[in-house]
Amino acid sequence: MQVSEFVPALVGWLERQLEASGLKGFVVGLSGGIDSAVVAVLCKKACPENTLGVIMPCYSNEKDTRDAESVARLFGIAHTTVVLDQVWRSFAELLTGRSFAELDLRELALANLKPRLRMATLYFYANQRRALVVGTGNRSELAIGYFTKYGDGGADLLPIGNLLKRQVREVAAYLGIPEAIINRPPSAGLWEGQNDERELGFSYEELDHYLCTGEAAPHVKAKIEALARQNEHKLRLPPIPDFHLSCR
Repeated sequence: MQVSEFVPALVGWLERQLEASGLKGFVVGLSGGIDSAVVAVLCKKACPENTLGVIMPCYSNEKDTRDAESVARLFGIAHTTVVLDQVWRSFAELLTGRSFAELDLRELALANLKPRLRMATLYFYANQRRALVVGTGNRSELAIGYFTKYGDGGADLLPIGNLLKRQVREVAAYLGIPEAIINRPPSAGLWEGQNDERELGFSYEELDHYLCTGEAAPHVKAKIEALARQNEHKLRLPPIPDFHLSCR
């Protein structure tokens, strides 16, 4: 399927998902990155009157907020901003028993609080508006579990979940998303200066090539397959015992 056919098909899929849910609209987290921009624009096309973008800075780079706002304005997406700095700080200090000055902002347990607070925020608005939370994970990220469980992985729909990162860029260009957004270095925004590819140890280009062909440099293939095994649990519901207490 070509992108000119794929985009209308995906918009139609969103429309059908919304109708089947019996709810009234969509809520999307707007991060300033390409994935959230693509998802928000698709949702706006599928539900023009009731799509809400939520911008949730949390000790984030100010450019992320500006880019998110620029996408919302360009495509006429209703949006609100919820600054989570103080909530995260208070929660982190409570959990660690340390002052803010003593916190290591790159500690993974603390960094993962950010997407989990964002998830809770999105579901607040979704409950309030009788809407679905639409996630922004793509196929490349899902394949290796590169997301926070019950954080950015917590959503009702994943409309770009079968698109490789390079295909997301193709859809973004078709939708008219600005090149500055398309060409931004990918980042989950877990800490200042965090970069996906640097953290992973391989590029999305290498990952996408492996997912398409099964081929990669030996060290890259080993990293990808190790991450996929390690994070497989993120893609499954919590296990339930397969034995029962007798009913009487």
